[in-house]
Amino acid sequence: MNKIFKWYVSVSLVLRVFVAFIAGSLLGGLCWLISSRTGQPLMPALLPWISPFGAVLINMLKMIVIPIIFFSLITGAASLPLKRFGVIGAKVIGWYLLTSLLATLVGVVLALVINPGGGVDLTGWEQMAGSVMNGVGDLKQQADNASGFAGILVNMFQNPFAALASGNFLPVIVFSILMGLGIRVSLEANPDQVVQNRLNNLLDIIESLRDVMFKLVDWILEYSPIGVLALSFINFGVYGANIVGPYVRLTLGIILGILCMIFVFYSLLIALITRTNPFRLFKSIQEAMLTAFVTRSSAATLPVSMRVAADKLKVSGELAGFSLPLGATVNMDGVCVHLPMFAILAANMFDIHLTASGLALLLITTVLASIGAGGVPGGSLMLLFIILQPMGLEPGQVAVIVAIALGINPILDMFETANNVTGDLVCTYVVAKREKLVEGE
Repeated sequence: MNKIFKWYVSVSLVLRVFVAFIAGSLLGGLCWLISSRTGQPLMPALLPWISPFGAVLINMLKMIVIPIIFFSLITGAASLPLKRFGVIGAKVIGWYLLTSLLATLVGVVLALVINPGGGVDLTGWEQMAGSVMNGVGDLKQQADNASGFAGILVNMFQNPFAALASGNFLPVIVFSILMGLGIRVSLEANPDQVVQNRLNNLLDIIESLRDVMFKLVDWILEYSPIGVLALSFINFGVYGANIVGPYVRLTLGIILGILCMIFVFYSLLIALITRTNPFRLFKSIQEAMLTAFVTRSSAATLPVSMRVAADKLKVSGELAGFSLPLGATVNMDGVCVHLPMFAILAANMFDIHLTASGLALLLITTVLASIGAGGVPGGSLMLLFIILQPMGLEPGQVAVIVAIALGINPILDMFETANNVTGDLVCTYVVAKREKLVEGE
């Protein structure tokens, strides 16, 4: 047994996770196929035994994501001189907005070319949406609570302890950055050596706590192949071919757009700006990409992204500690590819003519709405309410589109989240290279 364990640990973690994903997908697909052929569902009996192993992985990642955000952002904001922090912060946000705009353009162009829903019978699509229509009401309520500039602004400033307890990322990020800046201002403004020593000791404690969190990440990742096996088994066992089913053109269009973002536009950005081989960089961050693909959560993947940035990309801690937690919340390139496809589908289904000004509004609305996606599984679904309402759709029509999206969300969410996390790491690396914050260079 000891030899087997040593051999298992010696195998690359990425390979272990990949094999677990393939094995889980095949086994889950086999169960779905048997159930569909025999008419006797197997998953209800298997779920209670298998789903806890996947839930444990997600919960362990979520367990440490808030402490990592908290400690990393404080350290990142406090480590740089104020003037340098302002410049770097502006560049990080600028790159995030640029890639989000580019992803939205890719989504709009591909949607116009693929033309999902063009020439189809509305009744057929409504029937397909009917089976998941019950979940639309909850998403509508979430969208009403979170949408709009006012909702985002109010949500930024809350009791930090309540936000920490509830896992509300945005107020945690705002409070952590402000606390880090407060420490930095106090360090620069107060020459008293006693005060300086106290603040530096406080920073040392916070950095030590952050390092402890990273050690927990290592332990969790050793468990991750088991969790991935369970998660992929459940996804394919429950949905099977219905993950794609009748939505093939729509699904493939979104996946094509996401692959285009990663392997064309990100590659060009990396090659032109940093003079680095993009495929070498993708190889370095493959662990985070695969974790994002399986967990379907940018926030849950954040601990892995932080470790990859430090160990593989050699990005300095003060930049990664600021950029990656921020990106996990506001940088959603995969969502920006996804949303225009459903907007064009809605236009075709309900005979809405999108003019140039309408497409421009769609572009702007998508970029702004993506900031509120939240970095959690399925977070993009509630944003459909935000981008579809300005098109003039009635509430019932919006509900049909959201229900259709619900039907294929599991597979799309995997690719979207991988795109989101890749975008976070690419933008962080680009800024690090430009600001000479890559260790050893």
